[in-house]
Amino acid sequence: MSLLIPLYVHPGEDPGAWHRLITAAVRTYAVVINPADGPGTGPDPAFTAAAGALRAAGARLLGYVDTDYGARDPDAVAEDVVRHREWYGAGGCFLDRVPATPAALPACRRLVRTVRRLGAAPVVLNPGVHPAPGYARLADLVVTFEGHWSTYVSAFSRPAWTARHPPERFCHLVYGVPEALVPLAVRTAHDRGAAVAGPVTGELPNPWARLTPALGERDA
Repeated sequence: MSLLIPLYVHPGEDPGAWHRLITAAVRTYAVVINPADGPGTGPDPAFTAAAGALRAAGARLLGYVDTDYGARDPDAVAEDVVRHREWYGAGGCFLDRVPATPAALPACRRLVRTVRRLGAAPVVLNPGVHPAPGYARLADLVVTFEGHWSTYVSAFSRPAWTARHPPERFCHLVYGVPEALVPLAVRTAHDRGAAVAGPVTGELPNPWARLTPALGERDA
């Protein structure tokens, strides 16, 4: 099981969490860098230092880019991908709030081709739900669940088409997980066909402000 880590808290606000992440970097699938709901308007020295330490520790970095469910200008998305790479050394990108419908698939395909031509790898799509099947062929990883633990245990369903793809293509991001149940959340993702997971104990409005306790689990 690999862990995708979206740690959306400034290194100056919680340096301990970033230090723990750096020391456990080799146990992650990737770390999402998100200074300002994207790269921001200029390099943030604290994130530059944290990103450098993560890379030195062996982590893959993904630059966070919001697509606004396909409504955002693709050129602006591409510009954010470039800024993440130039400012923070992010090799890949985490495209958040991507659409999930069949009608939006061609535009998403064009966007993914654009960011790949810019050198982004891996490319992660986050519709937060199971999208139309074609999306799984576009990206290296697709987040097919993002939501609360209570929903994950009571209302999750897995479309039959997902069985045609290896588990390494899917990720579940679950927040509000009781700390004692974090290992169970990791195992549940695996049982549901996702080889990558990101269980956190935090709650809305920003559950990703806390580092997942799963990095401390031997079987994570």
